[in-house]
Amino acid sequence: MKSSTELSKKTTPIQTHKSKRSNETLTGWLFASPWVIGLLLFFAYPLLSSIYYSFTDYSIFQAGEFIGLSNYQELFTDELFWISIGNTIYFALLFVPLSIIFGVALAMVLNMKIKGMSVYRTIFFLPTLVPHVALAILWIWLLNPEFGLINAALGTIGIDGPPWLGSTFWSKPSLILMSLWGMGQAVIIYLAGLGDISQEYYEAADVDGASFLQKTFKITLPLLTPVIFFNLVMGFIGAFQQFTLPYTMTDGSGSPADSLTFYVMYLYDNAFSYFRMGYASAMAWILFIIIMGLTAFVFWTSKRWVHYQGD
Repeated sequence: MKSSTELSKKTTPIQTHKSKRSNETLTGWLFASPWVIGLLLFFAYPLLSSIYYSFTDYSIFQAGEFIGLSNYQELFTDELFWISIGNTIYFALLFVPLSIIFGVALAMVLNMKIKGMSVYRTIFFLPTLVPHVALAILWIWLLNPEFGLINAALGTIGIDGPPWLGSTFWSKPSLILMSLWGMGQAVIIYLAGLGDISQEYYEAADVDGASFLQKTFKITLPLLTPVIFFNLVMGFIGAFQQFTLPYTMTDGSGSPADSLTFYVMYLYDNAFSYFRMGYASAMAWILFIIIMGLTAFVFWTSKRWVHYQGD
């Protein structure tokens, strides 16, 4: 008979399995460690640091002293801060709904079964690939009130074109027009959503004699609401972070009369032009609260209008 010492040395299948799982876990963490270190070093640490800096007068050149809520109090008395919020909200409330309306409509057109549709889809997606700086330079030329192509085209039909970027009234609509021109990425997502809708719904509607509009409003749009919901959330987040186009077009000045000074532009100026890092950190956290609150509101309302197949 084997001794008790020999029996104790034998490993059971359960112990072997646990040892194997432990080795696999360790290997997994080793492979993931570069990402985890990068997340902690370049995201978690700056995030937590910005909370502290928002309560200081920290700048790049000197260590900041703790000043409590002074940055936040100053923000609420800063006229340009409120102007930047107003410009950003104006842009978000117009651009996001328009991008959904035109995006869905364009996706439905590009979803038609006609010859050469892949070419048309590529053409509409190409503006998304243009760098924002090049896009801004292109539209500055197109919207030039004197020799711009758009005003020239309007002149051929007897319409006197507006000053566009030179007017406080037309500057933000001009920016919305530029942004709509580059919404190809959202259209691709809508196309994927349309392709996911089962054809059985349309076949049943055809049997019942439903018209195109009835199928659109009773089948397509309700079943596309999960995709619309996603683009709505991402659209608002992107709209509140609008920066590159207005900054490039105005050389960071936000002219005319600060009508193109957006929130992130003013945040950037405070951080890297005026070197008020503490003040900019406070602005960043206010922006975070606004976006989180808006996103939570959209998620709360989604229970009433977002429909999923099979529900």
